[in-house]
Amino acid sequence: MDRISIVGGQPLHGAIPISGAKNAALPLMIASLLTRDTLILDNVPRLADVSLLQRILNNHGVDVMLNGKRPGDTAYQGQTLHLSAAGIVDTKAPYELVSRMRASFWVIGPLVARMGEAKVSLPGGCAIGTRPVDLHIQALQNLGAEIEVDAGYVIARARNGLRGGEIAFPKVTVGGTHTALMAASLAQGTTVIENAAREPEVADVADCLNKMGAKITGAGTSRIVVEGVPQLSGARHTVLPDRIETGTFAIAVAMTGGDVLLEGGRPELLQTALDVLAQAGAEIAATNAGIRVARNGAGIAPVDVATAPFPGFPTDLQAQFMALMTRANGTSRITETIFENRFMHVQELARLGARIQLDGETATIEGPSRLTGAPVMATDLRASVSLVIAALAAEGETMVHRVYHLDRGFERLEDKLSACGAQISRISG
Repeated sequence: MDRISIVGGQPLHGAIPISGAKNAALPLMIASLLTRDTLILDNVPRLADVSLLQRILNNHGVDVMLNGKRPGDTAYQGQTLHLSAAGIVDTKAPYELVSRMRASFWVIGPLVARMGEAKVSLPGGCAIGTRPVDLHIQALQNLGAEIEVDAGYVIARARNGLRGGEIAFPKVTVGGTHTALMAASLAQGTTVIENAAREPEVADVADCLNKMGAKITGAGTSRIVVEGVPQLSGARHTVLPDRIETGTFAIAVAMTGGDVLLEGGRPELLQTALDVLAQAGAEIAATNAGIRVARNGAGIAPVDVATAPFPGFPTDLQAQFMALMTRANGTSRITETIFENRFMHVQELARLGARIQLDGETATIEGPSRLTGAPVMATDLRASVSLVIAALAAEGETMVHRVYHLDRGFERLEDKLSACGAQISRISG
């Protein structure tokens, strides 16, 4: 099993290209199930989750063609996928596939909308909380689907097609909003989605669906209106840049010092996080080429934050920011309001010397801590990269185990960091 070795103490200098957003690429790939025509997606990141979803879509009969590199492509140029669901051969998504990636449950919306039926395995447990699918089910029921749960599978039927309806989510749900958007696109009549997720990835999916012929307005706000259409066509769409990767590397620069251009990063996608980083002492500047992040010799200031749905501070940057706060000159507090059990990185950060106390959903970080290298274990995707950030500032060598978590969401992380001066390398086997 691969490991990553990091020897801390090196500031970062140079440029890091930002890859396409995983959290947009996955639902965009699933949207290919809505049409017989080919959907072409550009700037798709090379990630383990993307490869797994290709297998899941293949199981439904989707042909996926991957464009090879062309002359002039850079090392991190996103890949282009051609997805063709001309004939869906199976409306069942089996447990052995869905259990490996929760987002694959989202196939239920397009399948029942286009085929009138779907049988999708419940995703099972999750390291960072239960993340139930009840809001997905509620959305489909509000569109007229008949739902039953049997032997670990959600079975959805709409023999005469879905009908437009009112969907009012009791809490913000990104996955539920994706399911509602895709299903409503082919429903008969008008659907109104209240308390919709406002995340940029939701707006990106809606933009692609509109290119395919959907009639969606209000995406990016809490109220989305969808006028159903009889069928969707093919389209070509470029995946937006990954705001979580952007924020992660911005935090890494704040942690180590230095000066890095995050090429292709868009500040409007993570403005709250950038504002928090500026409070902590980082210098943030938007340029035509991306976002420039720097920190001179000044120390890191403690900042209190609470995670919140977009446009608030992202839960997917909470672990990374906690690593930064271990080096702050004073006490900081981080409150996690989105997912339970999302402080699993705390005990591993403590192995590096961090002083963190947990009280329910709030972590209190006493800084500055002297961080020293140690073997650590990744517990989930975002937690694993927080260990990398801490290791970049630690004395000596840190060995991060279970890096398959990293490969799910970060494209060639060690290559991007080493190109900017970090002493980081992957050890295979």
